[in-house]
Amino acid sequence: MKIAAITMTYRDYWALSQWYAHYGRHLGPENLFIIAHGADPRVQELCPRASVITVPRDKLDRFDQMRSQLMNNIRAGLLSLYDWVIQTDADELICLDPDQHASFPDLFAQHKAPALFALGLNVAENAGDAEIASNAPALPDRPSAVFTGHYSKAWAASAPVSFARHGLALGPRKLKRKPMVLPRGVYLAHLKFASMEALETVNQVRRDVTQEEARGLPGTAWKKPDQTARNFYIKFEKLEERPWDEAEADAFGKVATDPVRDTSKGILRARSLRFDHRTRIPDRIRSF
Repeated sequence: MKIAAITMTYRDYWALSQWYAHYGRHLGPENLFIIAHGADPRVQELCPRASVITVPRDKLDRFDQMRSQLMNNIRAGLLSLYDWVIQTDADELICLDPDQHASFPDLFAQHKAPALFALGLNVAENAGDAEIASNAPALPDRPSAVFTGHYSKAWAASAPVSFARHGLALGPRKLKRKPMVLPRGVYLAHLKFASMEALETVNQVRRDVTQEEARGLPGTAWKKPDQTARNFYIKFEKLEERPWDEAEADAFGKVATDPVRDTSKGILRARSLRFDHRTRIPDRIRSF
């Protein structure tokens, strides 16, 4: 089985290094494709054996829609060469529970669906946590996390379907009957809040984007990223901690059922659920 992974990036160097190391280890770095949104030689330096495709950054109109359309088209092309293509943001790592799935080929061999979803986790740095060593994987040092419906995203495809707004873009007929295939034991670890140091750097890039004179730019989370981060950490510290088995069963049961079928936008996605407890990701998953 041939599997590729793609992402799109702009000056998110710490997250990109995490992405490259994680998917390179599982798929081979020669099967990784990185879309550099703007010329940047550092991308190839950090990911020496990946294929880097540079696209212009002179126009940022319809920022999210443009990037989504571009990635959908590139992924569809790669599916003429690969059986499955994994697509995540640079700060998103798909982790499997090895008690349920030995590898990505093992997982994909169990499914004939055109696309798969994953159960989302916001991985967080706690106050007092040591900084992650340079070039070290983040997850072994960041066990604390909170489940999230918002990041329970579509992440892999075996057919040229379109990803949009964290879900699948579907026509009216398919939207009514298409299942949201979310296998048990598959997690999207969102690393945005896993390193406060890296987040400070990325937040400046987000602010710069919203200062551009363009239509359809990202909203408040990018205009005021520092406030967004503060709000997250304050709330996270106050959350009750529950054992993994209990928290995971609760999150999966709620996220995997009754997905949103947005007829106005033609999107199938998970509900943007928030959970009032945090948990500790088991070692076997963090070391996947």
